[in-house]
Amino acid sequence: MTDEPAPEGLDQEAFRAVYAAHYPALVRLAYLTTGSLAAAEDVAQEAFIEWLRRGDQVREPVPFLRRAVVSRCTSWVRRRRLERRHASVTPEPVWRPDGDTEVVRAALHKLTARQRAAVFMRFYLDLPEAQIAAALHCRPGTVKSLLHRALTAIKEDLDVA
Repeated sequence: MTDEPAPEGLDQEAFRAVYAAHYPALVRLAYLTTGSLAAAEDVAQEAFIEWLRRGDQVREPVPFLRRAVVSRCTSWVRRRRLERRHASVTPEPVWRPDGDTEVVRAALHKLTARQRAAVFMRFYLDLPEAQIAAALHCRPGTVKSLLHRALTAIKEDLDVA
């Protein structure tokens, strides 16, 4: 957790409670989108720091944090694509998953960042479409469409009937 002092109006105990309860899930959300644990931890920390800086301006911290994580992950993915486009050599991944995990990860990696985030929030965090829509800055109908298209693509990649 950050050592930055809490601004006036932000209850430190409430901050600590939200941090303890939601930090791991936010890291997992970021990891699914970025594919990097280090980047995921940084993104989650940055979201909490932003909440800390805004103090009592944030009325509902958990949806704010989800939106902040999704937004930062989108920026991170864009930067990495640009870096890869200009890089001459792509480094090998440090971790090698087993065959089944690799197939599922490859199927998820083919999805857009928004689709991956929607799938994660729906099936891992078990959030309703309205909360996913708030995190992704879209309508619930768009979430339904994202999930439908993502699941269709995953089924095709995994050859699931």
